[in-house]
Amino acid sequence: MERRPVLMAMASVLPTANTFAGRSRAGAGNIWKPSFPLSSSQSFPSSRSAQFLRMYAQPPSLSEFDTAAFEAERLRLDEQARNDMMQVAQAAEEAESKTGSSPNVENGAGVNDEEDPGAWKWRIRKRIWDLMERENIAAHPRPVHHRIPNFVGAAAAASKLASLPAFQAAKCVKVNPDTPQKQVRYLTLQGNKKLLTPQPRLRSGFFSEIEASSLPPGVMAEACTAAGVAKYGKPLGLDAKLKVDLIVIGSVAVNPKTGARLGKGEGFAELEYAMLRHMGAIDDSTLVVTSVHDKQLVDDIPTDKLKVHDVPVDVICTPTHIIQTNTTIPKPEGIYWELLSPEKLGQILVLRQLKKQIEETTGEKLPTGPSEKLPPTAERRPLKQPGSYEKTGNEPCIFVWSLDISTTWRDVKEHASKEGAEVVRVNVFRKGSNSRPMARILFKEGTEIESLVKALDKSELRGSTIRAKVNSVPESSES
Repeated sequence: MERRPVLMAMASVLPTANTFAGRSRAGAGNIWKPSFPLSSSQSFPSSRSAQFLRMYAQPPSLSEFDTAAFEAERLRLDEQARNDMMQVAQAAEEAESKTGSSPNVENGAGVNDEEDPGAWKWRIRKRIWDLMERENIAAHPRPVHHRIPNFVGAAAAASKLASLPAFQAAKCVKVNPDTPQKQVRYLTLQGNKKLLTPQPRLRSGFFSEIEASSLPPGVMAEACTAAGVAKYGKPLGLDAKLKVDLIVIGSVAVNPKTGARLGKGEGFAELEYAMLRHMGAIDDSTLVVTSVHDKQLVDDIPTDKLKVHDVPVDVICTPTHIIQTNTTIPKPEGIYWELLSPEKLGQILVLRQLKKQIEETTGEKLPTGPSEKLPPTAERRPLKQPGSYEKTGNEPCIFVWSLDISTTWRDVKEHASKEGAEVVRVNVFRKGSNSRPMARILFKEGTEIESLVKALDKSELRGSTIRAKVNSVPESSES
């Protein structure tokens, strides 16, 4: 209990400081930490991103707001974040094949389930994303991998949610900024309620507040988009006086029997919840609701493996059902600074502000967690794929491109192997943050490469027509 003096000092000056003294559901070591490693480029905003951040923090007048520029930069940054997540997932899948057990996907390290109890989350996420794409219940934007997935029937699920007595009685509703909850945001404003929505990935601030009474005529639907929130919303700081009556969060998978939920893996819903607890805007009794497709309901989220930061849900709304989970899973109590990495702090301005505020108020320095940044050799070293073939250095190589964003090295290997060739190694990568995935395939020495590249070029893989070329990376992965 070494933190007790610091926490008691904090409590004497900050009414909600006890929210930082959380405890684990699955043991003392399982405290909140970021979901995936951040590259050094993510730690602090580039000059190109700085304008995007200022547009949220200090929005210009409506006539000056450049919606197209804002949306283009938002999409670029979102693509970069999804690309980082995809690379972590790729490494995790390769490590799983190597070790025969599941790696620590959430932290990017190749350890098994016994060493890290969070590895199972990735398997469930991928299963749901794949199912939604395969059964065509996914909706724009697609593919849904590494997103809170939009789904066919999202509007119907939103209508179910709006019928809840808790929603109808609420004066202020916090709703996540993802596409499947856009209709929930609209119904919140339409019901003359205050809409509280987090700024995307907390890049530029904390929350924005919108009320229908403050909107110009005819813009309510636009105000429910990310650009609309930046254009019409009022940015809030940590000193805002709020009382949130209902929380709506997006999910990738959720257990209707226990209320256990999985997001897309970045941990922002948990951070938002923790900071609202710190502000005194919510407490344990604040209802947490999610809207999902019926196919996102699962029964294999083990409650004994959940960590203290995982937010359970009280109510699930699907296009066909309203489910009261009667969850007994404790809700998060706050942020665990001792495992919050410098990279995550560098990425999220509001966290740095909060940390500075607490340290200045208490005179005590808060702990910082270990760095997530891996050495260059650890980041780039390919993991050995299964098989007994020993490379000679003379293996023929084919590059394939125009791959679907969800394509894994195993997909590429199986596709190439259908032509009868023996694949030695596959590496999936990108040439830039906005490009689609590419793959480099090494084949066993002696493989007839010319006929193989002809068979692969313009073939179909995961719904995409791929291209193939011998021994060199094409100038454009989109050609």
